[in-house]
Amino acid sequence: MTMNPHPSPVVPIIADVQGGPDSRNIAIDKVGIKSIRHPVRVRDRSAGEQHTIAMFNMYVELPHDFKGTHMSRFVEILNQREGEISVQSFRSMIREMTERLEAQKGQIEMRFPYFVNKKAPVTSVESVIDYEVTLTGEIDGDLQKMATTVVVPVTSLCPCSKQISDYGAHNQRSHVTVTVRTNAFVWIEELIEVVEQEASCELFGLLKRPDEKYVTERAYDNPKFVEDMVRDVAARLNDDDRIEFYTVESENFESIHNHSAYAQITRDKNG
Repeated sequence: MTMNPHPSPVVPIIADVQGGPDSRNIAIDKVGIKSIRHPVRVRDRSAGEQHTIAMFNMYVELPHDFKGTHMSRFVEILNQREGEISVQSFRSMIREMTERLEAQKGQIEMRFPYFVNKKAPVTSVESVIDYEVTLTGEIDGDLQKMATTVVVPVTSLCPCSKQISDYGAHNQRSHVTVTVRTNAFVWIEELIEVVEQEASCELFGLLKRPDEKYVTERAYDNPKFVEDMVRDVAARLNDDDRIEFYTVESENFESIHNHSAYAQITRDKNG
């Protein structure tokens, strides 16, 4: 008789503590994992796709009579993917998460740096600039919602300062954050361009002297209050029928104050 030199290990029966009952009768709105990094590929308008690293937060609702959820399953769901995360695969991942964890409600947030190669406005020298993008998916039974958030750094120049000063005007960097829900595909680059076109001036990773002259004068000729920024971006989003819901926020990191100026507009086009 031939003996197996490597017999299969015997898997012991281990108690499922998390799957046990709980008597406190208190449901938990969100339970899961936060701040787990995972490589992803996202669609890129110019290059087809780009590789980046995303930070994931993954949650489900826990009924009042369950003691805990199975945290390892969240990680398994991520690692079963081959790295490609799109709107379509993101939707299926949310559905899979709630089904595997036997939950009615769930949410996944995927935050990642998105890189765009830009040409300087005069010399056309190229450089890369990054934008923070977040995909958020929520599920409640058969109802699913998807949102895309992009943080766009820009320059804003104060109209009041320009009007009252004999020369010069104070300007500052601003972060304009756009969150949208859509009924059709919208490129990340499209949202970035809407914001940059409505700012006093867009930012670049690399500028030569002729470019610096251009962006300085562009901002001076195009002053914007924080209120102007959100209204002008909102007007563009109002005209885009693909966008059903949006929030536009602008935070100006004031250069002559120790505080920020802030404005926000939220609109649901479906009522």
